[in-house]
Amino acid sequence: MTDLSLLQPRSIAEAIALQREIARRVVCEDAHGPVRRVAGVDVGFPGGGTQGRAAIAVLDFPSLALSETAVAEAEVNFPYVPGLLSFRELPVVLQALARLSAPPDLLLVDGHGRAHPRRCGIACHLGVLTDLPSIGVAKSRLVGRHEPVPQRRGAWVPLRDGSEIIGAVLRTRVGVHPVYVSIGHRVSLERAVDWVMACTTRYRLPETTRAAHALASGTVRKRGMR
Repeated sequence: MTDLSLLQPRSIAEAIALQREIARRVVCEDAHGPVRRVAGVDVGFPGGGTQGRAAIAVLDFPSLALSETAVAEAEVNFPYVPGLLSFRELPVVLQALARLSAPPDLLLVDGHGRAHPRRCGIACHLGVLTDLPSIGVAKSRLVGRHEPVPQRRGAWVPLRDGSEIIGAVLRTRVGVHPVYVSIGHRVSLERAVDWVMACTTRYRLPETTRAAHALASGTVRKRGMR
């Protein structure tokens, strides 16, 4: 059952405190069963307004065929504060997840997990809220430093914040910028990298992210809507 107390702060200070509490609940080891349904999660704000649009694209694994989708739209109440964006986006994400016929076995979230100043990006927040295995896959760095990534598909280097490894900088395609992979919940970092590569074909981003983004932007026909 979703713990909504982790989603409804009454102030910025309370939101920061909730993130620290959520970070303590994150399971950083592999704690999931067989994965047959892997889902991409993306959130957009059409027109840059306060109406959030969440898209879930569920792909069969390992074929990566699109099997089910769900979209939800809702007015966003939490203010735009860098580092606290999950409080804006997750209420509508939860609405979209509830419209699926069954929970996915694994979530690949467009955003960070533990590669966050308080180790609680949207992938951690969503994973702990739902207790679903989750991985953060971000297009840009939020925090941390890393060495250059070798120009080889599947190569990665640690993303570090001080002495702590908070993620992996992964080369999914030669000649393009890497992506930033981090633990969300119930998946180890090494296995998270494996899952991202297993869901990536010839593009920079995994097919889960691509499908969810296309769905959120309205450029793909929705299937399995409920």
